[in-house]
Amino acid sequence: MITAANPPLASLTAGVEHITPERALVEILRGRLEGLGPVTREALAAALGLAPNEIAAALAALGIVRPGALWWALVLLASAVVIAAELINTAIEGLADGLHPHDHPAIRIAKDCAAAGVLIASLGALAVALALVLHLLGR
Repeated sequence: MITAANPPLASLTAGVEHITPERALVEILRGRLEGLGPVTREALAAALGLAPNEIAAALAALGIVRPGALWWALVLLASAVVIAAELINTAIEGLADGLHPHDHPAIRIAKDCAAAGVLIASLGALAVALALVLHLLGR
């Protein structure tokens, strides 16, 4: 149960009779999920270092070897961090290109930092994958 929202749901529905707090929450969530729109399935797969069809194969492989719940959580968390970093990188690049389409040192630094964030997240996910493989080989 959600007990607090920012801004409070009551403030979103104040003065509007036909919007309930539940409907306002749905609209907030819809707005957050629309941020995934410009990112393609291929881009998300590439961020994880996989082809789109390899994601299903990797999940099937995890289902076959049956790692513990902690390993599932680590793999899913590492994947989510990589995807989030890729979304932030995409947003920064799009905003920077839209605001200043010409080459500028500050824009280049911002883009490079965002791309480095994706790289670091990807290396972290790779470390989790390597640790999982070593764990499974040691069983």
